[in-house]
Amino acid sequence: MATPGTTQPPPLALVRRARRVDRALAVRYPDARCELDYSTPLELLVATVLSAQTTDVRVNQVTPELFSRFRDAAAYAAADLRVLEDIIRPTGFFRAKSQSLQGIGHELVERFGGEVPARLDDLVTLPGVGRKTANVVLGNAFGIPGITVDTHVGRLARRLGWTTQTDPVRVEEDIAALIERRDWTMNSHRLIFHGRRTCFARRPACEACPVTRDCPSAFQVG
Repeated sequence: MATPGTTQPPPLALVRRARRVDRALAVRYPDARCELDYSTPLELLVATVLSAQTTDVRVNQVTPELFSRFRDAAAYAAADLRVLEDIIRPTGFFRAKSQSLQGIGHELVERFGGEVPARLDDLVTLPGVGRKTANVVLGNAFGIPGITVDTHVGRLARRLGWTTQTDPVRVEEDIAALIERRDWTMNSHRLIFHGRRTCFARRPACEACPVTRDCPSAFQVG
């Protein structure tokens, strides 16, 4: 596969194998999507920040109250941290997350007219926002293709032989070289669905997997 920072393309056979896997996962998971509940780019940004080190289910339990009380960036900027902390406490790391949300609100008001920017380079300057969060927002709120390298995507990309890297940025680069840009966002959703439902971290259900013939790790991971 291509070495990050070079223009050497990955082997054609690997590209074809990766795209076969993506097509098979599209059939298995026709409903693959972002599992965070949101209705605006700001809500998705906030929910994704809250999803760090917890589950989407837990985040979806706290965001209805959060979104009803904080409807725009200015509201987060002016928020009482104690109120934020009380609402998001079930998501864990609530003090750090509350500070991030308040900081995001302030930065959006001061630098972006209160709106969530639709550029990765801008998003990653916001408090608590890295490439993973930025790509979630770009792909799902703005329709701009992005690869979300969470724990599931990283694990499956290595098991499938798409990458040998552990650094998320390098994993992202390797997947980008294999999957067509237009499919980046949905490929991430499919990998995440597959990681949550079949290709588990400890005991992957290889016998129930639709891509075993294209997975070099099939039946080898205990």
